[in-house]
Amino acid sequence: MREWRRGSARAAFGVAVDGVETGLGFEVPALLAGEQVRTSSTIASVDPSRPDRLVATSASCTAADADAAVAAAVAATPDWRRRPVQERAAVLFRAADWMRQRRDGLAALQCFEAGKPWDQADGDVGEAIDFCEYYGREALRLASGSATLVQSPPGEANRLTYQGKGVAVVISPWNFPLAIPCGMTVAALVAGNSVILKPAEQTPGVAWRLAEALVAGGVPPGVFQLLPGRGEDVGARLVAHPDVAVIAFTGSKAVGLHINQVASTPQDGQRHLKKVVCELGGKNALIIDADADPDQAVPAAAYSAFGYAGQKCSAASRLIVVDSVYDVVLERLVGCSRELIVGHPATAGVQVGPVIDAEAHERVRGYVERAPTHGRIALQREDVPEEGWFVGPTIVEVEDPQAPVASEEIFGPVLAVLRARDFDHAIELANATDYALTAGLFSRSPVHLERAASELRAGNVYLNRAITGAVVGRQPFGGYGMSGIGSKAGGPDYLLQFSDPRVSTENTLRQGFAPD
Repeated sequence: MREWRRGSARAAFGVAVDGVETGLGFEVPALLAGEQVRTSSTIASVDPSRPDRLVATSASCTAADADAAVAAAVAATPDWRRRPVQERAAVLFRAADWMRQRRDGLAALQCFEAGKPWDQADGDVGEAIDFCEYYGREALRLASGSATLVQSPPGEANRLTYQGKGVAVVISPWNFPLAIPCGMTVAALVAGNSVILKPAEQTPGVAWRLAEALVAGGVPPGVFQLLPGRGEDVGARLVAHPDVAVIAFTGSKAVGLHINQVASTPQDGQRHLKKVVCELGGKNALIIDADADPDQAVPAAAYSAFGYAGQKCSAASRLIVVDSVYDVVLERLVGCSRELIVGHPATAGVQVGPVIDAEAHERVRGYVERAPTHGRIALQREDVPEEGWFVGPTIVEVEDPQAPVASEEIFGPVLAVLRARDFDHAIELANATDYALTAGLFSRSPVHLERAASELRAGNVYLNRAITGAVVGRQPFGGYGMSGIGSKAGGPDYLLQFSDPRVSTENTLRQGFAPD
């Protein structure tokens, strides 16, 4: 991560912001069978802090474009699958180098197109680079150890190998516009699949930079393709196409459930069962125990809830505080959250930017406006820019854990605070959700920390730290329940989601040899 305390880092990023701002309004083509393609209809991405400012104009692909992309991917897959894993991994390493050399510019673009503050944007780019490096090395590890994964008695040679499933479709979100599509895409690529990326409609400009990185890394034509477009057009066709073998999706619960339903029904001509890897968000709880250090817990709670305006699937949206410290924690949390800097993310020091678009703004504002019917507003920041889709950090005290503000995923800077009678009750409240993505506890009790690690219903449990900010290879990320299916991104078994295992068995007791 960039060390923002260093003046040289701030100065370099400021230069990158100025450079990106002067180049806004660029075109994003589709990348189809190695060719850049413009379409008659287009999609405009805008700056959510200044919706009148155009960031990029992207192609808007159709179902026919999707069919053409799948045909190109099918044709390209056999050669790519046969290539040595070292060659496939090298594409990832070269793409990582390309991004590393352009790190500040890639992050600065996210300030304008995705509304990410400096630190969040830099973290997104760093994570994308980490995914390339990590999955490339994981592919090499899997290939090098395949001969020792199964037993081979005398006279018999058994070998377990992994090969790509075929054509993989990646449908990515806007909130991590480089890291998440990069991670899903390069995992599928290095496993031997051809990949079609359908990026989020709000952030096609950042997705195009990923395409540039992969092309610079040497990905062959047809092996990677970029199809910007509307989900109901190009996305729906890709999900249903009989030649698509894998669908990797990150986004809303409703869309993820629909993808699973469509993928579960074989289409005419389909010769495989489709694999779906999806992450669907959460309603994540952070517990503050009676003996927690408020100097440590309160800033972490505010950051987990309001960093990037709460637009992370891992964000804290429920804060559960044990009764004996509730009043003190709430008072300090309100004071801390009142001091957060809200503004345009291209400005240094901003901590809370806008929500992504008009639809999100209306939805989040709706929760805020209805919150008094379900609880007491402890903080509602109205000192936000008039221009742009801004919602100020909002804290709502809630008694009913099933109230909408405490049970539904809002995906914005709205935090529900619940009072727990004791630690047992806090665990019960935290687990009272269909989601199971992240959760956390601040406590000084070793017993309570151990219980939280084993009892909290979440794929990632964080103890005495913020509950966002998983690092590739350190905190493999992903949930269960209604938070998704599939293995953890950035973990040692993620590539297996995109692979078919094959066993070959040879009788080595030959009766002579045949000439070549």
